[in-house]
Amino acid sequence: MARVWQVDDVVVDRRTEFQHVLIGRTAHGTTLFCDDERQSSEATQLVYHEALTVPPLLLADRVDRVLIIGSSEGVASDMAVRHGASVVDHVDIDAEAVRLCAEYLPYGYTREELRTAEAHGGTVRVHYRDGWDFLAEAWEQGVRYDVVLIDLPDESADPQAQHNRLYEADFLRRCSEVLTPGGVVTCQGGCPTMWRNDTLVAAWRRFTQLFGTAVYHGSDEHEWAFLSGRREPLEDPQAAMTARLRAIADTGRGYRPVSIDAETLRAAAVPPHAVRAAVRPSGRR
Repeated sequence: MARVWQVDDVVVDRRTEFQHVLIGRTAHGTTLFCDDERQSSEATQLVYHEALTVPPLLLADRVDRVLIIGSSEGVASDMAVRHGASVVDHVDIDAEAVRLCAEYLPYGYTREELRTAEAHGGTVRVHYRDGWDFLAEAWEQGVRYDVVLIDLPDESADPQAQHNRLYEADFLRRCSEVLTPGGVVTCQGGCPTMWRNDTLVAAWRRFTQLFGTAVYHGSDEHEWAFLSGRREPLEDPQAAMTARLRAIADTGRGYRPVSIDAETLRAAAVPPHAVRAAVRPSGRR
């Protein structure tokens, strides 16, 4: 089975050092494709990025320092700043792709914002580095983050796919090691649809094994699931997230989502039965 998109107007078609980037106009507005897979679009990117970013912002005990790995568009960086982060380190291996997004996408970084971030002239600091190397260096230097957000193309069945190593248990464990107490690691986990849920099952198994608290958030934007983990066990993570969302509404401090409310947090918190059954600890029925 294949997904086919009609691109009515090709804005840019470029093969960078790391991937094929195409930005064009579709029925969803201006749309970003990487290696022929749709990554974000003008019509739905806000729903996608809120599902990725809002749960960890609400789950973390505090949000002062944020590390983002991937996320070429820069939308997640803006959400973290609006939530109150004082430092956002945005790491992406593909400088050309990030600059193309700032040049041609009507969302995310503007050209001016990206130039400032590249010069480390504000809250957001862009680093064109390999995510694994950056994280190893941060750990060695004692740098710690309240939220580590991983926003990459889908985990691939191709064993040669370079970005797959940033989904694996060793990388998630290293992410956990650079967290402050009460900090959160989050990533896009895959698709819950039964005929293509292999990567989600694998990702949910990693999160439940590695973290004392694992939180699932299923988004209805093109059927994606997002996973968040804290080292410390939290008895009722949904209650904590809902309370923080309510506090944002009451005080006006923090990022106030457009597509997520308390009911969304509750409704999106349960992984599909097929995923839960596949990851259920032995001995349980």
